[in-house]
Amino acid sequence: MLAGKRILLIIGGGIAAYKALDLIRRLKERGAAVTPVLTRAAEEFVTPLSVGALAGGKVHRALFDLTDEAEMGHIQLSRVADLIVVAPATADLMAKMAGGHADDLASTLILATDTRVLIAPAMNVRMWQHPATQRNLAMLRGDGVLTVGPNDGDMACGEFGPGRMAEPLEIVAAIETALGGGPLAGRHVLVTSGPTHEPIDPVRYIANRSSGAQGAALGAALVALGARVTFVTGPATVPPPPGAHVVQVETAAEMLAAVEAALPADAAVFAAAVADWRVANASGAKLKKDGSGRAPALEFAENPDILATVSQMGPGRPRLVVGFAAETDDVLAHASAKRARKGCDWIVANDVRPATGIMGGTENEVTLVTADGAEAWPRLRKDEVARRLAARIAGALQ
Repeated sequence: MLAGKRILLIIGGGIAAYKALDLIRRLKERGAAVTPVLTRAAEEFVTPLSVGALAGGKVHRALFDLTDEAEMGHIQLSRVADLIVVAPATADLMAKMAGGHADDLASTLILATDTRVLIAPAMNVRMWQHPATQRNLAMLRGDGVLTVGPNDGDMACGEFGPGRMAEPLEIVAAIETALGGGPLAGRHVLVTSGPTHEPIDPVRYIANRSSGAQGAALGAALVALGARVTFVTGPATVPPPPGAHVVQVETAAEMLAAVEAALPADAAVFAAAVADWRVANASGAKLKKDGSGRAPALEFAENPDILATVSQMGPGRPRLVVGFAAETDDVLAHASAKRARKGCDWIVANDVRPATGIMGGTENEVTLVTADGAEAWPRLRKDEVARRLAARIAGALQ
């Protein structure tokens, strides 16, 4: 799959740089050509000699190399690659990328390119969890930068947690996906996510506590498997997945229209927390207290049932329709009844009582309900739930 592909590998300065040597070997085994770039800090961990020997070519290190710059070297390097991979991507490199800095060869190459970029972050757990790093990560993903990892594990500094660079074979798999492979290549998957906002007046609305995190993670996982993803999202608090076609909506009616416009699709996953009702007598002007002590009378109307509409549409129905059921009691019973009532193939059910911390949190604990029964998954990070569900979807579409 990688035969003849050209990878520009930027190696950042961290202890995980030693893994870049194995990554080069794995890429070369698969027929890829690897052009390595070492930052000054990276040379403290791996030598240009070892990197060059494995890559079988020149190692690029300095921005102002007279020979290279006579031929516009840094521009040429950034343009001829099929993919730019940054491994390890340190906190400093990520900050430079997010800020658009270009004060060394690595950051200049990234800024000067129109090629896709994949980063494999690696750093101390506290650095990874720092708000600045998370802001930079969100900005990079918003710019379309792909990510792989980091993983949880023991750190060289003695701490434990997220921050370990993904293993070389994981990075190879991410590179293959970025270059067009993956089990969902050629498939179109529709995903809805986030809450809907149903207006009361121009400044107030009815909504729920959904952050859109699970839907965004699922969209990213499907993109990583090669799918063409249409991502229809309400006003979520998390950014949409990079690589997806994003359609932003506000109300349930707008979401239904966007879903119908996006069809046909091979699969449709309805992770959005759509409001069941809207205000039928929404005011065109801001409602104000009149001193009488009486609250305005709001009249409610039922919103369209998007999941049922698509599940029961007949010709043109996606091969696989997946719904979500956020419940506060009798989770399995309600989810099973919902699957039968709506006519969808699968239901992903979870318990969203406030004590669980799931709605708006970083973790989820779901039960996958299908025609074959119910399968309870352990409590996992939402991105891991997304990867598992995306893999199941890929298997169902084979």
